[in-house]
Amino acid sequence: MRRRRAAVAVGFCASFLLGSVLNVLFAPGSEPPRPGQSPGPSPAPGPGRRGARGELARQIRARYEEVQRYSRGGPGPGAGRPERRRLMDLAPGGPGLQRPRPLRARPLPDGVPGWPPAPGPGSPGPRPRLGCAALRNVSGAQYVGSGYTKAVYRVRLPGGAAVALKAVDFSGHDLGSCVREFGVRRGCYRLAAHKLLKEMVLLERLRHPNVLQLYGYCYQDSEDIPDTLTTITELGAPVEMIQLLQTSWEDRFRICLSLGRLLHHLAHSPLGSVTLLDFRPRQFVLVDGELKVTDLDDARVEETPCTSSTNCILEFPARNFTLPCSAQGWCEGMNEKRNLYNAYRFFFTYLLPHSAPPSLRPLLDSIVNATGELTWGVDETLTQLEKVLHLYRSGQYLQNSTTSSRTEYQRIPDSTIPREDYRCWPSYHHGSCLLSVFNLAEAVDVCESHAQCQAFVVTNQTTWTGRQLVFFKAGWSQVVPDPNKTTYVKAPGRPV
Repeated sequence: MRRRRAAVAVGFCASFLLGSVLNVLFAPGSEPPRPGQSPGPSPAPGPGRRGARGELARQIRARYEEVQRYSRGGPGPGAGRPERRRLMDLAPGGPGLQRPRPLRARPLPDGVPGWPPAPGPGSPGPRPRLGCAALRNVSGAQYVGSGYTKAVYRVRLPGGAAVALKAVDFSGHDLGSCVREFGVRRGCYRLAAHKLLKEMVLLERLRHPNVLQLYGYCYQDSEDIPDTLTTITELGAPVEMIQLLQTSWEDRFRICLSLGRLLHHLAHSPLGSVTLLDFRPRQFVLVDGELKVTDLDDARVEETPCTSSTNCILEFPARNFTLPCSAQGWCEGMNEKRNLYNAYRFFFTYLLPHSAPPSLRPLLDSIVNATGELTWGVDETLTQLEKVLHLYRSGQYLQNSTTSSRTEYQRIPDSTIPREDYRCWPSYHHGSCLLSVFNLAEAVDVCESHAQCQAFVVTNQTTWTGRQLVFFKAGWSQVVPDPNKTTYVKAPGRPV
C-alpha cells in the first residue's frame, strides 16, 4: 500500500513538472498577437486583489484626467461623437465586421470614468476622416511590431492605400503585468487604452509635417472586452540607424533637419513645451524621406516644478546638466533641453558630420557641439540647420571650393553608358556610384577626385533639394542612346 501511494505521488510530481516545462516552452506571446487576441482568463480576485482595486481605479482616473487636459481647448469644426462600430479580427480568414450597434459608456466600480470616453470639450479634436466603415474589406493584414503597450499592424484599404493600425497589445508587458497585479482584465485594458487615447489626442493636437498623421479610429469588441480602441494612422518605415549610416549625406541631413523642425514645433506647441520621455529611434518612422514621430503615449507637457536649481538636474547616461529654477517655480526649458540632447546623442552625432561637403563641416561641427553641450536651444539649432540647407541648396557652399579642371570633357547628348560602373561611398545606389551635384562644375570636380572616373552621366532625376543625380563611370567603351540623359567623357582637346 505504501509503495502504491509513493508511486502515485511520484507520478503526480512528474506530471506537474512536465506540465510546467511544457507551459514554459509553449507560453503564449511567442507569436505576433492578432488584433482582438485575449490574454486568457483573469485570475480570481483574492482579498489582496480586492484591496488593490482602488489603486487601479486611481491610476485609470489619473490617465483619464491627463487625456482630458491635453484635449481641452474645444473641438475643431465638425467634431462629433466618435463612430463606434465593431471591427473584428483582421487576420486572414477572420469573421469580418458585424452589424453596427449602439455602445454606451460603462462605469466601473469605485468611481472610475466610463469607457469609451464621451466626447465633447475633451474630444480628440476634428472628426477623423476614417472610421470603422473604412476598414471593411481590408486586405494584406501584417503584424509590424509591438512595444510595451501597443501592437502595430499594416493593412491595405479597399482603395489601395496602406495604413497602420494601432491597438493595445493583449500579449504585451503593460497589460500582462497589470492583470498579474490586479486580476481585472477589463480595468487593466482601460488603463492601457488610455495611453493609446492620449496618443490619439496628441497626434491631433500637435499636427505638423513631422508628426505622424492620424487618419481615424474605431471601437471594436474583443472577446470578453468590449469597446477596444484601434487607431488608424499614416504608415511609415522604421528608422534603422545602421542603414541610415550607409545612405547619402543629403538624406541624412534631411532627417536631422526634420528632427530640428519637429523639436521647434514641440517647444512652441499649442499645448506648451512638449517633451518626449521615451526618445529613441524606434519612436520615429520615415515617410518619403521625412522623419516623423509616431509614439506619443509617453510625451509630457508639464515642466518640472522646483524650489532651487538642485531640483533641475537633467540626467543622461553619459552626463548631467543643471538648469535654472525660475521665479515661478519651474525648471527653465527642461522639456526643450531634454529633447535637444536626445536628438544630439541619438541622431546628430551620427548623421550630421560624416561625409558632408568639406566647406559645410565647420558649421555642422558647431551644431553637433552646441547641442551636445546644450549651449543652444531649439530655436538657434533650427536656425543653423536651415542655414546649412540654404547654403547647400543654393550652391553657395561651392564658392572657392571648385577647381578648374585640366581635363576636358566631350558632351554626348541623349546618351548613357549602361555598364562600367564602380562603387563609391556614400552612393544612392549600392552597385554603382550615383551622387547628387549642384551643377556641371561640381560633377567635373567629383569625377576628378575619383581615380576610377573616366566619364559621368547626368540624369533628369533630382533629389529633395533639387540637385541632379549623376552616375560616375569607370569607362565609356559602350555609349547607347537615352533621351533622358547626357553623357560626358574625358576627351583631351574637346571642350565641355
